[in-house]
Amino acid sequence: MSQTTPFAASSRTEEHITTPFKAKIATTTPDISVRGVVSEYFADIPDLVDVARCESRFRQFDKNGRVLRGAVNKSDIGVMQINEYYHGEKAEELGHDIYTIEGNLAYARFLYDREGLTPWLSSSKCWNLPAAAGTAQVGGNELALR
Repeated sequence: MSQTTPFAASSRTEEHITTPFKAKIATTTPDISVRGVVSEYFADIPDLVDVARCESRFRQFDKNGRVLRGAVNKSDIGVMQINEYYHGEKAEELGHDIYTIEGNLAYARFLYDREGLTPWLSSSKCWNLPAAAGTAQVGGNELALR
């Protein structure tokens, strides 16, 4: 009997996820943490590891095995708290299933590549951007922090 974990790979192919990463997700045992998967996937963008820590405490699923939804906004989904209302259609168009960990991470990378950390500014106090004079450098832009 095969055992399914919350990290089981989806049936969709994620073009931004390397084959070894997909294999690791597909064969992950419960003792491999979401934090480890996120840290490995975003090894080149450590700020997104911090965002995942702040947004979801490294959880893709809640204690009942359902996809994690935001405490403040129930449209925020998964480890990277991707808002399904604003991003669901585009994620689907790109072939990223934000309800799976691999799709959630892949869409977060897509967002980061387009907008830097701007989509996650609401949690920026948690992930500690340098706030010199009330501003932060995000995706090459200086933004005012409030």
